[in-house]
Amino acid sequence: MWRSQWRSLLYVLRLNIWNNRFGIIEGTKMASADLLRRLETRAVAAEQLIDTLKKEVAELKKVHDVHSKENELSRLHKENEQLKKEVETWKARLIQLEISQNIEQIEIPASESVSMSVKTEAKEQVLEKKVVRNKKEENTEKKTTEAGGKKEIEAKKPKANVGDGSEEPPIDVRRLDFRVGRIMSVKKHPDADSLYVEEIDVGESKPRTVVSGLVKFVPIEEMENRLVVLLCNLKPAKMRGITSEAMVMCASTPEKVEVLIPPQGSVPGDLIHVEGYPRVPDPVLNPKKKIFETVAPDLKTSDKKIVTYKGASLTVPGKGIVASPSLVGVNVK
Repeated sequence: MWRSQWRSLLYVLRLNIWNNRFGIIEGTKMASADLLRRLETRAVAAEQLIDTLKKEVAELKKVHDVHSKENELSRLHKENEQLKKEVETWKARLIQLEISQNIEQIEIPASESVSMSVKTEAKEQVLEKKVVRNKKEENTEKKTTEAGGKKEIEAKKPKANVGDGSEEPPIDVRRLDFRVGRIMSVKKHPDADSLYVEEIDVGESKPRTVVSGLVKFVPIEEMENRLVVLLCNLKPAKMRGITSEAMVMCASTPEKVEVLIPPQGSVPGDLIHVEGYPRVPDPVLNPKKKIFETVAPDLKTSDKKIVTYKGASLTVPGKGIVASPSLVGVNVK
């Protein structure tokens, strides 16, 4: 009987062990299937997340590209504005130089729609024609002189004397007619943004009209009713259709231009002198003789802002010196 009970107990134990093993296997299988499902779900979610991130990265790149383009456009715009300012500055200086050399300014009607390149080309053609004409005149004069020989040269010698029997003065500052003037009115040139048109009292019966390329350097309110130094014996020249009858003298650099200051107490018409160079100004400077162009390199401001010619000060006798507001060691023109 004991053996029978033992066998029954052993059978039950074996059955329980088998059931437990089967349950573990089944549980393991169920757990593996559940894990697989969760992994698949997570893989799908990960792929969706990756796609979403890719789209967001692409959008960020687009935004970055837009900002980069905007920054580049802003930089180019600033560079263009700076270049425009530089072009206007050099344009004003070129006009001022042309005035000093008595080069006539060609008027262009405002109604014409002409490109800048065409304007420049037309101006160059006019200048080329003038150069060719001047060369022809010089060649003609040279041939005439050579053909005349020594007799003609000797015959011309007395003609070099002026009316009072003295010889023609040397080419230096004494030939320039510098005077004090007062700007009575000033306005922008109707056909040129870089030019002022001034009416200036120089002590004559009526004011002189003067065209100056100072818009980019001197505000219009600083031009009104101020005393200036004028070069009064330049040959009148048209500046965009308006005849300029003198030139406002300035201390000048490529970056800055300052109108000269006459001495305190000066009045319109006061004559400006240079010690050692007694005044004998030509009535009108002959452009062919290049008198101003020869003198100009020696007109400078000293380290004390005094305007000088070869070191000698420009003065109004009994009143003082001519000076620049701040520029030192620069050319005056």
